[in-house]
Amino acid sequence: MEDGTFESLGYCEGTVDDYDVRQWDVREDCEVRQILDRIADKWSLLVIALLDCQSLRFTQLRREIDGISQRMLSVTLRQLERDGLVSRTVHPVVPPRVDYALTPLGRTLHQTIKSLVTWTERHQEEIAAARAAYDQRREMMES
Repeated sequence: MEDGTFESLGYCEGTVDDYDVRQWDVREDCEVRQILDRIADKWSLLVIALLDCQSLRFTQLRREIDGISQRMLSVTLRQLERDGLVSRTVHPVVPPRVDYALTPLGRTLHQTIKSLVTWTERHQEEIAAARAAYDQRREMMES
C-alpha cells in the first residue's frame, strides 16, 4: 500500500483537527465530503434559507423555489431530514398536512450559510470585475 494511503476510503481521521482539504476531497466515501455535497447543493441551501424563521408546507416550499421539481424537493427534504437538519411534522387532518422546519442543528447551519451569503454580497462587484477581466483575456487569447 502506498505511504499515506488508508485501507478504508471512508477513513477521515483528523479531518476536523488537522484540516487538509485532501482528506475529504479525493475519497468519495468520506462522510465529511458527503455532508458537504449535501448541504452545499443549490436546493438544500434554498430550503435551509426559506425555513430559517418559519415552518413551511411542501407546496409553499415548491412555490418559493423557482425551478425545483416535486421529486427533487422531496429528495432534498428527505436527505435534510435524514441528516437531522430539517424536521417533518405530519398533522392528522384530511387531506394530510406536513410541515417542515429547521432543527436546532439546521439553524446553526443557517448561520454559516448567512455568513457565506453576506461574504458573496460584499464581494460580488469584485467577482464580477474579475470575471469580466478573465473573459476579456480569454477573448484576446482566442483571437
